[in-house]
Amino acid sequence: MTWKPNTTVAAIVEQNGKFLIVEESTDRGNRYNQPAGHLEDGETLIQAVIRETQEESAYGFIPTHLLGVYHWKLAQKDITYLRFAFIGNAHSHQATQKLDDGIIRAVWLSADEIRDLDQQHLTRSPQVLTCVEDYVSGKRFPLEVVTHL
Repeated sequence: MTWKPNTTVAAIVEQNGKFLIVEESTDRGNRYNQPAGHLEDGETLIQAVIRETQEESAYGFIPTHLLGVYHWKLAQKDITYLRFAFIGNAHSHQATQKLDDGIIRAVWLSADEIRDLDQQHLTRSPQVLTCVEDYVSGKRFPLEVVTHL
């Protein structure tokens, strides 16, 4: 069997000091995450993050920067994730849209509220808080660093 990481995307959206976060049902109970999901065959990373944000939060998403690329191994399941996190703006909220399976709701939380959730082990992965901290510290890369051939 050939090993390969799971390629995922995540949207980092901040408005008025709050971040767009989704609460989702997992096998470990309810957890909090950025709108995020897997890259699907035939789509670009940019298309994937726009789609996942819409499906999970009911917000449109316009990426403006790459925040970073995050490598994380979930040891207990022997799964490796390669996450491409994009900074951008939310727009056109569709309040009546049905959210993706497993998504309970979208919420806006401050960095301190996300830190508290992480300390209580209520975030989906260490990538959630790491992305928030990287955003707060000012990390930004132009979208041109991502090349689709």
